[in-house]
Amino acid sequence: MSNENEELKPLSLDDSDTLKPLSIDTNEENQRSSVPLSKTATNEIKNRDSNFVFFFGNPQSGKSVILSSLLYHLSSQVGVLRPIIGTPNSQEVQTLLYDFYENIRQGYLPERTTVGKVLEIDLVFEPNNKSKKVPPVNLTFLEASGEDLRAIRRGGNFQSHISKYLSSNVPLTFIIVTSYDTADQDDTLINEFLDELERKGKNLRPVNIILVISKWDLSGRMDVESPEELDNFVTNNLRRTSQRFDANELSKTFYTIGNVESREGKQKITLLNLDTAGVLSNWLYESITGFPLNYEGTFWERIKFSFTN
Repeated sequence: MSNENEELKPLSLDDSDTLKPLSIDTNEENQRSSVPLSKTATNEIKNRDSNFVFFFGNPQSGKSVILSSLLYHLSSQVGVLRPIIGTPNSQEVQTLLYDFYENIRQGYLPERTTVGKVLEIDLVFEPNNKSKKVPPVNLTFLEASGEDLRAIRRGGNFQSHISKYLSSNVPLTFIIVTSYDTADQDDTLINEFLDELERKGKNLRPVNIILVISKWDLSGRMDVESPEELDNFVTNNLRRTSQRFDANELSKTFYTIGNVESREGKQKITLLNLDTAGVLSNWLYESITGFPLNYEGTFWERIKFSFTN
Protein backbone atom coordinates (compact mmCIF):
# COMPACT_ATOMS: atom_id res chain seq x y z
CA MET A 1 0.00 0.00 0.00
CA SER A 2 1.52 3.29 -1.06
CA ASN A 3 -0.07 5.44 1.60
CA GLU A 4 -1.00 3.98 4.99
CA ASN A 5 -3.05 7.06 5.91
CA GLU A 6 -5.18 7.03 2.77
CA GLU A 7 -8.82 6.21 3.48
CA LEU A 8 -9.59 2.79 2.08
CA LYS A 9 -12.84 2.31 0.14
CA PRO A 10 -14.40 -1.14 0.02
CA LEU A 11 -15.43 -2.53 -3.34
CA SER A 12 -19.09 -1.96 -4.13
CA LEU A 13 -21.19 -3.89 -6.62
CA ASP A 14 -23.43 -0.84 -7.11
CA ASP A 15 -20.70 1.56 -8.20
CA SER A 16 -19.83 1.32 -11.88
CA ASP A 17 -16.67 3.41 -11.42
CA THR A 18 -15.02 0.95 -9.06
CA LEU A 19 -13.51 -2.46 -9.65
CA LYS A 20 -15.87 -5.43 -9.51
CA PRO A 21 -15.11 -9.10 -8.80
CA LEU A 22 -14.57 -11.06 -12.02
CA SER A 23 -17.33 -13.47 -13.00
CA ILE A 24 -17.30 -15.96 -15.85
CA ASP A 25 -21.08 -16.38 -15.83
CA THR A 26 -22.92 -13.22 -16.91
CA ASN A 27 -26.21 -14.41 -15.46
CA GLU A 28 -27.61 -11.55 -13.32
CA GLU A 29 -28.67 -13.87 -10.50
CA ASN A 30 -25.22 -15.41 -10.28
CA GLN A 31 -23.65 -11.94 -10.18
CA ARG A 32 -25.82 -10.97 -7.23
CA SER A 33 -24.75 -14.09 -5.36
CA SER A 34 -21.03 -13.32 -5.66
CA VAL A 35 -19.17 -13.54 -2.35
CA PRO A 36 -18.63 -9.96 -1.04
CA LEU A 37 -15.15 -8.77 -0.20
CA SER A 38 -14.51 -8.12 3.49
CA LYS A 39 -12.78 -5.00 4.72
CA THR A 40 -9.21 -5.30 5.89
CA ALA A 41 -8.50 -5.23 9.58
CA THR A 42 -6.73 -1.87 9.20
CA ASN A 43 -9.75 -0.35 7.45
CA GLU A 44 -12.03 -1.54 10.24
CA ILE A 45 -9.79 0.21 12.75
CA LYS A 46 -9.78 3.44 10.72
CA ASN A 47 -13.56 3.56 10.52
CA ARG A 48 -14.09 3.26 14.28
CA ASP A 49 -14.95 6.39 16.21
CA SER A 50 -12.78 5.92 19.28
CA ASN A 51 -9.64 7.06 21.07
CA PHE A 52 -7.16 4.18 21.23
CA VAL A 53 -4.98 3.77 24.33
CA PHE A 54 -1.99 1.44 23.74
CA PHE A 55 -0.08 -0.03 26.71
CA PHE A 56 3.58 -0.95 26.18
CA GLY A 57 5.92 -2.71 28.59
CA ASN A 58 7.90 -5.83 29.39
CA PRO A 59 6.29 -8.92 30.96
CA GLN A 60 5.26 -8.33 34.61
CA SER A 61 5.84 -4.58 34.34
CA GLY A 62 2.35 -3.92 35.71
CA LYS A 63 0.36 -3.10 32.57
CA SER A 64 -2.69 -5.19 33.51
CA VAL A 65 -2.72 -3.82 37.06
CA ILE A 66 -2.61 -0.25 35.78
CA LEU A 67 -5.34 -0.93 33.22
CA SER A 68 -7.72 -2.58 35.69
CA SER A 69 -7.21 0.02 38.43
CA LEU A 70 -7.55 2.85 35.89
CA LEU A 71 -10.91 1.47 34.73
CA TYR A 72 -11.97 0.96 38.34
CA HIS A 73 -11.15 4.58 39.20
CA LEU A 74 -12.96 5.98 36.16
CA SER A 75 -16.10 4.01 36.98
CA SER A 76 -16.10 4.38 40.77
CA GLN A 77 -14.76 7.89 41.33
CA VAL A 78 -15.33 10.24 38.40
CA GLY A 79 -18.01 8.87 36.07
CA VAL A 80 -19.70 5.97 34.34
CA LEU A 81 -17.84 3.45 32.20
CA ARG A 82 -19.76 1.00 30.03
CA PRO A 83 -19.22 -1.15 26.91
CA ILE A 84 -20.10 0.43 23.58
CA ILE A 85 -23.46 -0.99 22.54
CA GLY A 86 -23.42 -2.82 19.23
CA THR A 87 -19.70 -3.61 19.06
CA PRO A 88 -18.81 -7.25 18.30
CA ASN A 89 -16.90 -7.66 21.56
CA SER A 90 -19.41 -5.98 23.91
CA GLN A 91 -20.21 -9.25 25.71
CA GLU A 92 -16.53 -10.10 26.10
CA VAL A 93 -15.85 -6.59 27.42
CA GLN A 94 -18.66 -6.92 29.96
CA THR A 95 -17.07 -10.14 31.22
CA LEU A 96 -13.61 -8.56 31.41
CA LEU A 97 -14.91 -5.55 33.34
CA TYR A 98 -16.70 -7.80 35.82
CA ASP A 99 -13.50 -9.78 36.43
CA PHE A 100 -11.38 -6.61 36.73
CA TYR A 101 -13.73 -4.96 39.20
CA GLU A 102 -14.30 -8.06 41.33
CA ASN A 103 -10.58 -8.83 41.50
CA ILE A 104 -9.75 -5.33 42.68
CA ARG A 105 -12.65 -5.27 45.14
CA GLN A 106 -11.40 -8.50 46.69
CA GLY A 107 -7.76 -7.44 46.53
CA TYR A 108 -6.55 -9.77 43.79
CA LEU A 109 -4.27 -8.73 40.96
CA PRO A 110 -5.49 -9.38 37.37
CA GLU A 111 -4.30 -12.31 35.29
CA ARG A 112 -1.51 -11.77 32.77
CA THR A 113 -2.45 -10.98 29.17
CA THR A 114 -2.62 -13.94 26.78
CA VAL A 115 0.30 -14.31 24.36
CA GLY A 116 -0.60 -13.87 20.68
CA LYS A 117 -3.63 -11.69 21.28
CA VAL A 118 -4.35 -8.00 21.85
CA LEU A 119 -6.80 -7.39 24.66
CA GLU A 120 -9.20 -4.83 23.16
CA ILE A 121 -11.75 -3.09 25.39
CA ASP A 122 -14.21 -0.70 23.70
CA LEU A 123 -15.86 1.61 26.24
CA VAL A 124 -17.82 4.82 26.64
CA PHE A 125 -16.74 7.05 29.52
CA GLU A 126 -19.29 9.57 30.77
CA PRO A 127 -17.78 12.01 33.33
CA ASN A 128 -19.77 13.18 36.33
CA ASN A 129 -18.74 16.73 35.47
CA LYS A 130 -21.75 18.40 33.82
CA SER A 131 -19.81 21.06 31.90
CA LYS A 132 -20.23 20.90 28.12
CA LYS A 133 -16.45 21.18 27.92
CA VAL A 134 -16.19 17.77 29.60
CA PRO A 135 -18.10 15.48 27.21
CA PRO A 136 -18.37 11.68 27.09
CA VAL A 137 -15.58 10.00 25.11
CA ASN A 138 -15.15 6.62 23.42
CA LEU A 139 -12.07 4.77 24.65
CA THR A 140 -10.50 1.62 23.22
CA PHE A 141 -7.87 0.20 25.56
CA LEU A 142 -5.28 -2.08 23.95
CA GLU A 143 -3.00 -4.40 25.87
CA ALA A 144 -0.70 -7.06 24.45
CA SER A 145 1.50 -9.50 26.34
CA GLY A 146 4.98 -8.33 27.20
CA GLU A 147 6.36 -11.38 25.39
CA ASP A 148 4.75 -10.20 22.13
CA LEU A 149 5.87 -6.61 22.64
CA ARG A 150 9.50 -7.70 23.06
CA ALA A 151 9.49 -8.85 19.43
CA ILE A 152 10.97 -5.49 18.38
CA ARG A 153 14.23 -6.14 20.22
CA ARG A 154 17.36 -5.84 18.07
CA GLY A 155 15.44 -4.46 15.10
CA GLY A 156 12.68 -7.06 15.11
CA ASN A 157 9.08 -6.48 14.04
CA PHE A 158 5.72 -6.72 15.76
CA GLN A 159 3.36 -9.43 14.60
CA SER A 160 0.33 -8.30 12.59
CA HIS A 161 -2.08 -8.41 15.55
CA ILE A 162 -0.05 -5.55 17.07
CA SER A 163 1.36 -3.71 14.03
CA LYS A 164 -2.12 -3.15 12.52
CA TYR A 165 -2.89 -0.64 15.27
CA LEU A 166 0.36 1.30 14.80
CA SER A 167 -0.22 1.41 11.03
CA SER A 168 -3.75 2.78 11.34
CA ASN A 169 -4.72 6.42 11.07
CA VAL A 170 -6.59 6.64 14.37
CA PRO A 171 -6.07 8.72 17.54
CA LEU A 172 -3.47 6.79 19.57
CA THR A 173 -2.28 7.47 23.10
CA PHE A 174 0.67 5.47 24.44
CA ILE A 175 1.15 4.50 28.07
CA ILE A 176 4.70 3.14 28.41
CA VAL A 177 5.10 1.11 31.60
CA THR A 178 8.23 0.07 33.47
CA SER A 179 8.43 -1.05 37.07
CA TYR A 180 10.39 0.43 39.96
CA ASP A 181 12.44 -2.74 40.45
CA THR A 182 13.37 -3.46 36.80
CA ALA A 183 13.43 -0.03 35.16
CA ASP A 184 17.15 -0.15 34.44
CA GLN A 185 16.59 -3.29 32.32
CA ASP A 186 13.89 -1.67 30.15
CA ASP A 187 15.80 1.36 28.87
CA THR A 188 16.84 -0.10 25.50
CA LEU A 189 13.47 -1.71 24.75
CA ILE A 190 11.58 1.53 25.42
CA ASN A 191 13.87 3.40 23.03
CA GLU A 192 13.37 0.77 20.35
CA PHE A 193 9.62 1.22 20.76
CA LEU A 194 9.95 5.01 20.38
CA ASP A 195 12.03 4.41 17.23
CA GLU A 196 9.24 2.16 15.90
CA LEU A 197 6.62 4.85 16.56
CA GLU A 198 8.63 7.39 14.59
CA ARG A 199 9.08 4.93 11.71
CA LYS A 200 5.28 4.54 11.68
CA GLY A 201 4.90 8.32 11.45
CA LYS A 202 3.68 8.77 15.03
CA ASN A 203 4.89 12.10 16.34
CA LEU A 204 6.26 12.04 19.88
CA ARG A 205 4.12 14.69 21.56
CA PRO A 206 3.49 15.48 25.26
CA VAL A 207 -0.26 14.93 24.82
CA ASN A 208 -0.11 11.37 23.56
CA ILE A 209 2.79 9.63 25.35
CA ILE A 210 3.42 9.13 29.05
CA LEU A 211 6.02 7.10 30.93
CA VAL A 212 4.64 5.33 34.01
CA ILE A 213 6.92 3.94 36.73
CA SER A 214 4.79 1.19 38.27
CA LYS A 215 5.17 -0.53 41.68
CA TRP A 216 6.34 2.72 43.26
CA ASP A 217 5.34 1.28 46.65
CA LEU A 218 8.53 -0.82 46.44
CA SER A 219 10.38 2.43 47.18
CA GLY A 220 8.79 2.39 50.62
CA ARG A 221 6.48 5.31 49.78
CA MET A 222 3.11 5.80 48.10
CA ASP A 223 4.13 9.19 46.71
CA VAL A 224 7.18 11.28 45.86
CA GLU A 225 8.64 14.05 47.99
CA SER A 226 9.01 16.30 44.93
CA PRO A 227 8.93 16.13 41.11
CA GLU A 228 12.72 16.05 41.22
CA GLU A 229 12.62 12.65 42.94
CA LEU A 230 10.80 11.12 39.97
CA ASP A 231 13.08 12.90 37.48
CA ASN A 232 16.18 11.64 39.29
CA PHE A 233 14.86 8.08 39.29
CA VAL A 234 14.26 8.19 35.53
CA THR A 235 17.63 9.84 34.87
CA ASN A 236 19.54 7.26 36.91
CA ASN A 237 17.69 4.13 35.77
CA LEU A 238 16.47 4.98 32.26
CA ARG A 239 19.29 7.14 30.92
CA ARG A 240 18.47 7.05 27.20
CA THR A 241 14.73 7.19 27.84
CA SER A 242 15.26 10.19 30.09
CA GLN A 243 17.09 12.05 27.31
CA ARG A 244 14.36 11.17 24.79
CA PHE A 245 11.51 12.25 27.05
CA ASP A 246 13.19 15.48 28.11
CA ALA A 247 14.04 16.41 24.51
CA ASN A 248 10.42 15.95 23.43
CA GLU A 249 8.95 17.29 26.70
CA LEU A 250 7.01 14.07 27.23
CA SER A 251 5.08 13.30 30.41
CA LYS A 252 6.23 11.08 33.29
CA THR A 253 4.49 9.82 36.40
CA PHE A 254 4.69 7.11 39.06
CA TYR A 255 2.07 4.51 39.92
CA THR A 256 1.06 2.32 42.82
CA ILE A 257 -2.07 0.34 43.55
CA GLY A 258 -1.39 0.36 47.32
CA ASN A 259 0.00 -2.16 49.77
CA VAL A 260 0.63 -5.55 48.16
CA GLU A 261 1.64 -8.63 50.16
CA SER A 262 2.45 -12.21 49.18
CA ARG A 263 0.08 -14.77 50.67
CA GLU A 264 0.26 -18.48 49.90
CA GLY A 265 2.34 -17.84 46.81
CA LYS A 266 -0.03 -15.16 45.48
CA GLN A 267 0.08 -11.39 45.69
CA LYS A 268 -2.86 -9.65 47.30
CA ILE A 269 -3.76 -5.99 47.80
CA THR A 270 -4.18 -5.28 51.50
CA LEU A 271 -4.81 -1.54 51.15
CA LEU A 272 -6.13 -0.12 47.87
CA ASN A 273 -4.78 3.25 46.76
CA LEU A 274 -6.37 4.94 43.72
CA ASP A 275 -4.56 8.29 43.96
CA THR A 276 -2.13 7.57 41.13
CA ALA A 277 -4.95 6.02 39.09
CA GLY A 278 -6.67 9.41 39.44
CA VAL A 279 -3.59 11.26 38.19
CA LEU A 280 -3.30 9.01 35.14
CA SER A 281 -7.06 9.21 34.46
CA ASN A 282 -6.94 13.01 34.47
CA TRP A 283 -3.91 13.08 32.17
CA LEU A 284 -5.56 10.66 29.75
CA TYR A 285 -8.86 12.54 29.56
CA GLU A 286 -7.22 15.95 29.20
CA SER A 287 -4.82 14.66 26.54
CA ILE A 288 -7.85 13.60 24.48
CA THR A 289 -10.28 16.48 25.08
CA GLY A 290 -8.07 19.38 26.10
CA PHE A 291 -9.95 19.84 29.38
CA PRO A 292 -9.38 18.26 32.81
CA LEU A 293 -11.98 16.08 34.45
CA ASN A 294 -12.33 18.59 37.28
CA TYR A 295 -12.88 21.57 34.94
CA GLU A 296 -14.99 24.12 36.83
CA GLY A 297 -17.03 25.14 33.80
CA THR A 298 -17.39 28.28 31.72
CA PHE A 299 -18.41 31.56 33.36
CA TRP A 300 -22.11 30.98 32.63
CA GLU A 301 -21.91 27.34 33.65
CA ARG A 302 -20.41 28.31 37.01
CA ILE A 303 -23.30 30.72 37.58
CA LYS A 304 -25.79 28.00 36.62
CA PHE A 305 -24.08 25.45 38.87
CA SER A 306 -24.14 27.87 41.80
CA PHE A 307 -27.95 28.12 41.53
CA THR A 308 -28.53 24.39 41.08
CA ASN A 309 -26.27 23.56 44.03
